[in-house]
Amino acid sequence: MIRRFLSSCLVAVCVTGSSLAQDLAITNVTVFDGTGAEPYRATVMFDDGLISAIDKAAGPAPAGVPAIDGSDLSLLPGFFDLHVHYTPIGQPATTPQISQEYAKAGVTSVYDFAQAPEAFAPRREWLQSLPGPRVNFAARMSTTNGHGADWSDTSTTKWVNTPYAATEAVKELLPYQPDVIKVFTDGWRYGSGVDNTSMNEPTLTALVEEAHANGLKVLTHTVTKDRAEIAGRSGVDVIAHSVLDKHVDQVTIDALKNGSTAYAGTLAVYNPDKLETTPFEREHPSFKSRQARFQVGLDNMKALYEGGVLIALGTDAGMPRTPHGYSTLSEMELMVRAGLPQTAALMAGTSNSARAVGVYDQRGSIEVGKDADVVLIAGKPWENISDLHKTKYTFVGGEKVYGEGAPAPIEATVMASSDITDTLIADFDREDGRSSRDTLVVGDPDGGMERSWQVFEVIDDGDRGGVLHLSADLALREDARAGIVVPMNVGSVQPADGSAYKGVTFDARGDDKPYTLVVATTEGRWSCEFEVGEDWETVSVPFKDLIAPADGAEWTGDNIVDVRLLVKRPGGDTVWFELDNVKFF
Repeated sequence: MIRRFLSSCLVAVCVTGSSLAQDLAITNVTVFDGTGAEPYRATVMFDDGLISAIDKAAGPAPAGVPAIDGSDLSLLPGFFDLHVHYTPIGQPATTPQISQEYAKAGVTSVYDFAQAPEAFAPRREWLQSLPGPRVNFAARMSTTNGHGADWSDTSTTKWVNTPYAATEAVKELLPYQPDVIKVFTDGWRYGSGVDNTSMNEPTLTALVEEAHANGLKVLTHTVTKDRAEIAGRSGVDVIAHSVLDKHVDQVTIDALKNGSTAYAGTLAVYNPDKLETTPFEREHPSFKSRQARFQVGLDNMKALYEGGVLIALGTDAGMPRTPHGYSTLSEMELMVRAGLPQTAALMAGTSNSARAVGVYDQRGSIEVGKDADVVLIAGKPWENISDLHKTKYTFVGGEKVYGEGAPAPIEATVMASSDITDTLIADFDREDGRSSRDTLVVGDPDGGMERSWQVFEVIDDGDRGGVLHLSADLALREDARAGIVVPMNVGSVQPADGSAYKGVTFDARGDDKPYTLVVATTEGRWSCEFEVGEDWETVSVPFKDLIAPADGAEWTGDNIVDVRLLVKRPGGDTVWFELDNVKFF
């Protein structure tokens, strides 16, 4: 188990000698401490996960204390990335390997914008057992048909359009203990697609006020000048993207400064000229458009820095061609390319980001009493920013997570499966509406601007008890879909081992047209069509009859993530079904 120590207060330690036993000493190292001070030589010591002493005389380690010779190394605060996505489309695509890439890059704190609130608790428990950064979770909010809501259900992203709805939605999220709130406020799609809806200023202001009243910082997807000014006036804590539609001016700068709004430009995701960019792509007209927008982003980063706006660091890593870990370091290089001093880029990636999300009292700089979240680098990135890529060791809470002596890389890509001790998956008889496996049943509609609208609820069906009823108006599209998902475990994080069973059975009724049963595993989604009429019928589907997600895939049953019931038909139909007594057999 990788330990995580959170300090609630700063511990003052007077450096007078070697009387106190230390967990580790890094001797005679050049320290860039993130406070704005010039780099200096020191011996830095850890005790119980905290920085316990900084000896600027750079003396030897106390007797009996393990030591690292830092004479050819530099010690910096661990880096922050305030905008990442632990998603299966990223590089890498699996959670343990994503965390390992951050550790390799010296990144010790990340803010994950990809997870549904139900997943926060199980993912926290799992991630704390893996070598890697502190992973903080953002609860997601948007508008109806807004960016971030155009593909998700309301259990993943809250949809709000009025001040009252925003306030109530924040309250609904509090039991999940989010670390921050992420709000998709800006629907501009860079002039290359149909714009989404945007959040109005009164709604955003009410959202921010309620979040702040509950100790939560607010970060926004904001990509236009006008919306950036709204973010500043609304008191948003961090703009987590670049303003790309036009150049900022003093009005923008004043709005952000007056709102104490930091700016994390995610230049790494917008940079069009990446390692994977082909010569053919560079000749395409859209590449020229992306280059022009990116230049606006670089110009705005410099203008906001020079105007006194706090510059923080985010990357949108996990999006295509924006690899985890590497992109965090690339972001600081791109800040320098934009015109920031190298020291300013390092401050953005450390103490500025910690200040922006309200954890500077715990980490973000090398000071006595703070968490020992640090990185040792074989170079001086304040003189040559590309030295960032020369990571030697990374520590999180005093634990070595990268470098010689760190835990071996994790080979497993998913959590170990839980056992299934009860065949019942969901009978919809619980008063709280959760499944018999204590999981939240969520919707699975299609996504996009033209999407199906569905409502599902548990209703009383007399002697049968509770049953799930779904009705939907399918969108006018070729691939219209409505449906529900019953996770095997909370948040669909941990799979379940159903290899002892032969299939799934359930009671259902509908409109005598095709429905689809899907059993999702960590390897893909297995499916089978069936039909039911208006009278209740018991449907039994052997696993051997499921259609595989790919040629050659073999069913094992030991990695089931969820069970889904879907309606997949031509658009424009009004559809419904009712479901009860979902079980393994």
